[in-house]
Amino acid sequence: MRNKQVQALTLSAMFLAIGQVLPFITGQIPTIGAMLSPMHLPVLLCGFIVGPMYGAIVGIICPLLRSVLFQMPRMYPTAIAMAFELCTYGFVSGFMFRYLKQKSIKNIYISLISAMIIGRLIWGIAQYVLLGFSNNTFTFNAFITGALINAVPAIIIQLILIPLLVKALDRYIVNQ
Repeated sequence: MRNKQVQALTLSAMFLAIGQVLPFITGQIPTIGAMLSPMHLPVLLCGFIVGPMYGAIVGIICPLLRSVLFQMPRMYPTAIAMAFELCTYGFVSGFMFRYLKQKSIKNIYISLISAMIIGRLIWGIAQYVLLGFSNNTFTFNAFITGALINAVPAIIIQLILIPLLVKALDRYIVNQ
């Protein structure tokens, strides 16, 4: 039992570290870097591989820590809204994957798409509330632009990479 907890903490720390480093790689081209949503990948993977609670915790910490350490993304409202979004990604991907039990590609996609939809809705709600505090508005058009139109490259990458990585990592970790 204790060995499983150590493994879960170690994997979570690794996913958190990847979430801090990956934006440096994609951020070399700022316009494209933001569209790739580099912190989403390790958080989603953490939810799938380690579980919903660890995925949620890594999801909350990742953007906030990155904002404190590197001032990117800006803490308010971006990193705070992302913390809600990524917490949801980590939790929903892990919860759905565990709930569906069978670790098939179909169930990976169901879990992934569920996490992506719910996470983006939570991001929109968080943006709406946070911007409301500063007397700014967050319109439906801004939500569609931020959650869908600007996110198309990230959505495509996530739909391709996450199932492949989940299958590979799950197979590797189970055989350890």
